[in-house]
Amino acid sequence: MYWTEFLTVALIHLLAVASPGPDFAVVVRESVTHGRRAGTWTALGVGSAIFLHVGYSLLGIGLIVSQSIVLFNALKWAAAAYLLYIGYKALRAQPAPSAADDLHQEAGERTARGAFTSGFVTNGLNPKATLFFLSLFTVVINPHTPLAVQAGYGIYLAAATAVWFCLVAMLFSQQRVRAGFARMGHWFDRTMGAVLIAIGVKLAFTEMH
Repeated sequence: MYWTEFLTVALIHLLAVASPGPDFAVVVRESVTHGRRAGTWTALGVGSAIFLHVGYSLLGIGLIVSQSIVLFNALKWAAAAYLLYIGYKALRAQPAPSAADDLHQEAGERTARGAFTSGFVTNGLNPKATLFFLSLFTVVINPHTPLAVQAGYGIYLAAATAVWFCLVAMLFSQQRVRAGFARMGHWFDRTMGAVLIAIGVKLAFTEMH
């Protein structure tokens, strides 16, 4: 009965998650710099944050945030500040004597908790994700759809997001790919830092429609 609605939700989510954004940039950076384990935990953090968005969407809190300029701006600036912070740290990357050795060393330094938190915070504080899930649960999904079915959609969205970014982590953490990035050494970190800062600045100037 709800298959058509589910397929619509799945298609919209696929288009949204496949477009490069802060989640993609963070997962790629963690995967290349710290390895597959860190990249996977970051992907799981991004996927887990979906439950946060789904939760407040079902509770109607997202509607309140979308109608309050103060709350929206608070969320927007928090997300922008976080992206600017990790982008600034990446920009300060220094050249290492051996890029390959540096990659192995950093891979051991990154904790699962730190990687997971990085992914969770990046997605959880993204106001664009807030507006996306708000529109999804108010426009695409029929308000009369049973709450249990809507919750099922939410579980799918979280799982699909996690799987997608785990695949991204798997791709960018391959030894050959990492070795290629390692040749660029600190320039890769600086490039990713610039990308994160650009996304953060763009996010800071996001207007609520």
